[in-house]
Amino acid sequence: MSSTAGQVIKCRAAVAWEAGKPLVMEEVEVAPPKAMEVRLKILYTSLCHTDVYFWEAKGQTPVFPRIFGHEAGGVVESVGEGVTDLSPGDHVLPIFMGECKECAHCKSQESNMCDLLRINTDRGVMISDGQSRFSINGKPIYHFLGTSTFSEYTVVHVGCVAKINPLAPLDKVCVISCGISTGYGAAVNVAKPPKGSTVAVFGLGAVGLAAAEGARASGASRIIGVDINPKRFEEAMKFGVTEFVNPADYDRPVQEVLAEMTNGGVDRSIECSGSTSAMISAFECVHDGWGVAVLVGVPHKDAVFKTHPVNFLVERTLKGTFYGNYKPRSDIPAVVEKYMAKELELEKFITHSVPFSEINKAFDYMLKGESLRCIIHMDG
Repeated sequence: MSSTAGQVIKCRAAVAWEAGKPLVMEEVEVAPPKAMEVRLKILYTSLCHTDVYFWEAKGQTPVFPRIFGHEAGGVVESVGEGVTDLSPGDHVLPIFMGECKECAHCKSQESNMCDLLRINTDRGVMISDGQSRFSINGKPIYHFLGTSTFSEYTVVHVGCVAKINPLAPLDKVCVISCGISTGYGAAVNVAKPPKGSTVAVFGLGAVGLAAAEGARASGASRIIGVDINPKRFEEAMKFGVTEFVNPADYDRPVQEVLAEMTNGGVDRSIECSGSTSAMISAFECVHDGWGVAVLVGVPHKDAVFKTHPVNFLVERTLKGTFYGNYKPRSDIPAVVEKYMAKELELEKFITHSVPFSEINKAFDYMLKGESLRCIIHMDG
């Protein structure tokens, strides 16, 4: 066991004290892991749009003060009682949704929506005792998505930790722990485009580009990128996008434009923006008879999806997915091996890098639309 096992660790964390205000570097106390928990030393983390979305707190229940971050790589520092499949020193990816391996969902071949550890954006405490493992001067600092990786050390439920190949570079594979797997898996595991098919991807951020990459890997022959930011189009070509549509260029619904371009509709569509209008367009642009639309983006909490029932009756299919249908502990180690075998390229998703002390720069890059993924080096 490590020399710090069983002890409170004092370390740096970037704390969000209130919505939309810059994170503040603080010294926090991180309690030891309790039963079925693991304390991790985070080496690299990256900023995902979901962090920004909940930091802005415009469409959800605000929970502050909070330590954000959920896309990261690190090593196990110590383990709590009952943890048998992880040991100090193991290289791991913390994951925002877990796999208890016991519930009906975990035992199902079709679902990754673990009953115990499914995503909960409002919860700011550990599930075992309803307490936070972070504090400053005895006052709790809340967790985010069960991961809170904007801290040099964090405590995570063992079911939310994927043990990976120790040779894999954590500054690259950390992006597998959220966005890249979400988009790539939405394509290969859920949309499953047949070879030679046409796929539309709505939203060309990191998740959408990963979906395009997955569509290309599946053998799609036409991949149409849909985005209102024309600056994203050129970069998207590196990820397999063959054509571009900017809905702002048309005075009619973009689903009509896509149907016209594709002789009645695309074979598959993947929506990665979280906009309900984009979700409706993504569904209505797929071909009747066989078209499948997959929703990936997280909508506003009060959002409503409206479409005519006939769109279903004519044999269009609408699906949703969290985390690309990957089971974190069972499936993610194999995604890392895809990268190690050069079957999955991650470097092109990483556009920026900053030391931990300058984490607010990562927010600036994303808010300006300049970055896909910004890697944050925890030793800086």
